[in-house]
Amino acid sequence: MMAGLIIRPFIMETDLEALSNYCLPIEQAIYTSLPLKVIEDFRKDKYNLPMVIYLDEDLIGCFALYTDKAGNQYTSNENAILLKSFSLDLRHQKKGLAFKTLKVLPDMIKLSHPDKDEIILTVHHSNVPAINLYKKAGFIDKGYRFNGEEGEEFIFHFALD
Repeated sequence: MMAGLIIRPFIMETDLEALSNYCLPIEQAIYTSLPLKVIEDFRKDKYNLPMVIYLDEDLIGCFALYTDKAGNQYTSNENAILLKSFSLDLRHQKKGLAFKTLKVLPDMIKLSHPDKDEIILTVHHSNVPAINLYKKAGFIDKGYRFNGEEGEEFIFHFALD
């Protein structure tokens, strides 16, 4: 893992204040859930695991892992884990940190969820920067599509060998 880059589960007592200061531009917020919404959803569903990304002492990103075998509507693979609401704080974008996070994520998932053999994510068809990022990080578009609330979503796959 990159020196100073830490991915770990959200801890209410230490992370909530940093998340309340999270900066995500409105044009990006249409593609993802804001971190406080991710936390709110977590409280409603035990299969949502909110994760935080730190660089040294700064909270720079957030996402959720969804682990329910029965609830992943994007694949029939019961051993897939769903990556949801991945975002980086605006103040830490365009530094290669999203790519570095995605590159270390598979090993982290293999350690924390050894029963999982695939990462699935969806990305809005018009979110070209995210599509390019996921492809660069090794996620594969197999041509599967999903009609989401905001339009067509591409379903990307990453095999955990």
